[in-house]
Amino acid sequence: MTATATEEWKHWTEARTASVTAPHGQLALTGTHWLDSEPIEISGLPGLWWASEGLVRLRAKADDDIRIKGAEAPVDGEVALRPDTARSPDLAELGERLLAPIEREGELALRVFDPDSARRAAFAGITVYPYAPEWAVPAVFTPFEAEKTVSVPNADGRERPLEVTGQISFTLAGEPHTLTVSRAGRWLSGVISDATSGSDTYRFRFITLPEPDESGHTVLDLNRAHLPPCAFSDHYICPFPPPDNRLTIAVEAGEKQVLSR
Repeated sequence: MTATATEEWKHWTEARTASVTAPHGQLALTGTHWLDSEPIEISGLPGLWWASEGLVRLRAKADDDIRIKGAEAPVDGEVALRPDTARSPDLAELGERLLAPIEREGELALRVFDPDSARRAAFAGITVYPYAPEWAVPAVFTPFEAEKTVSVPNADGRERPLEVTGQISFTLAGEPHTLTVSRAGRWLSGVISDATSGSDTYRFRFITLPEPDESGHTVLDLNRAHLPPCAFSDHYICPFPPPDNRLTIAVEAGEKQVLSR
């Protein structure tokens, strides 16, 4: 265990806490409201909201004081908001609350982030295992011939397709293992469970790996296995691990649980 590796990991844990506790971080999510073609009222928000042609639409009056982020004047009439899957997504603001359109598998919703959320006020930290260098191991990425999807349950009870691009192979405690992963920009990402899941740790966790080199070599650092967004708010729809990603060993590394006051 080197001081450099330990310090980098410590900075990572501090950055994780700062991210989830930010005014509009994961702890601030108070609602995910799914929309269809019929305008509806959303509890606690002014205006009418609906989905049309891949956009979230809002009809509001100036005195509702909903503002497109970056605009000086409030919405007065009808506007269309691009979701988070667009090249340039739109955000709206209502006082301190952030209103974020999202798109998942062709369905549109509005997410509401409130700095005054109960989960944010009650947050008391993230428990983690101590850093241990043996949990950072070389891995080799082998892409599938073509990107494919696997159907997995989500935290909201629905099954959705999860896009996967290949597998990583690695060795832990002398035993070979593989995990199915996806591309997240230049990085690889995956959803895993292990023998600690649902007891010492949350029911599943996420992993990220640096971009593989030309030979597919990368590093799997399970010290940075982290809690999914749905550990911080019930309004996220995180995917569960694919069947191949349910490890039988106890991964005693990374984040464990969210603490509340």
